[in-house]
Amino acid sequence: MRELYTRYTLDLAATPRQVFAALTEPEKTKQYLFGCEAVTDWKPGSPLHWRGVHEGRSMVFVVGHVVAFEPGRRLTYTTFDPNGGLPDVPANYLEVDCRLTPSGAGTRLDWSQGNFATVANGEARFAEASSGGDAVLRALKAVAERAHDNGQ
Repeated sequence: MRELYTRYTLDLAATPRQVFAALTEPEKTKQYLFGCEAVTDWKPGSPLHWRGVHEGRSMVFVVGHVVAFEPGRRLTYTTFDPNGGLPDVPANYLEVDCRLTPSGAGTRLDWSQGNFATVANGEARFAEASSGGDAVLRALKAVAERAHDNGQ
């Protein structure tokens, strides 16, 4: 079976705890995910909604479920755009996997999203995700490193 994933590796001047906080704390996710906050209890199997404001009204931009939650080490969740016109069925969900490894005085983040080859409209969704993923991760890096610089 063909695989189609976006993959990034990023070195951050922040601790794994600070990077994990940037990945999971709503006030931090809003700073790099287009104003969206993560709404969940972070228990595996629980729903995860990425909520934000569009044209003055609150809405959910992305839905999914928590797959793995290991503070400071690993975060995995599924994602689906309920506003994209595709059927909301498990076969159309993608999986995001974030793995954190201590690296020197900082953290290495290995981030992947996919498998786009198995979902409806996968090629277009892959192209869209590939065009902005690095910008989001650069902004995540800035949030985590700012927390590190501020001793948070």
